[in-house]
Amino acid sequence: MAKKQASQGTPATAVLAAAGVPFTLHPYAHDPSAASYGLEAAEVLGIDPDRVFKTLMVDIEGKLAVGIVPVSGTLDLKAIAAALGSKKATMADPKTAERRTGYVLGGISPLGQRQASPTVLDESALAFGTVLVSGGRRGLDIELDPADLIRLTNARTAPIGSP
Repeated sequence: MAKKQASQGTPATAVLAAAGVPFTLHPYAHDPSAASYGLEAAEVLGIDPDRVFKTLMVDIEGKLAVGIVPVSGTLDLKAIAAALGSKKATMADPKTAERRTGYVLGGISPLGQRQASPTVLDESALAFGTVLVSGGRRGLDIELDPADLIRLTNARTAPIGSP
């Protein structure tokens, strides 16, 4: 896998480069009319949607957390709450998510966020040698080993995705 290209640098790619983690950038032309950022990426890049993961921010008892699930499914709010030792989670306000991460919706990467949050990666990621996550802007995905994603985000894994 290639290192980052300077012209496509984001906080996410900077974190990976600083850690010496191998990754591949997958830029694509984002269509503003696309109904789903993640499914658009999978389709345009020709990659199985089970290998492309979306980053979602949730509110658990007044504290923010990150759930990373395949774009082919949805985040199970009860499951992520349980994974973080709580009973209930709700989706975070989009503006709050943008402020917390420093990224815009559709480009929120689990890597290089402005302020780190507890993170849970759906355990399905472990079935793949590499997965794709947002690279920190719309139209850019990063492919990397899920073990590196877990290490760099201090994530735990749990079954938090629903088909």
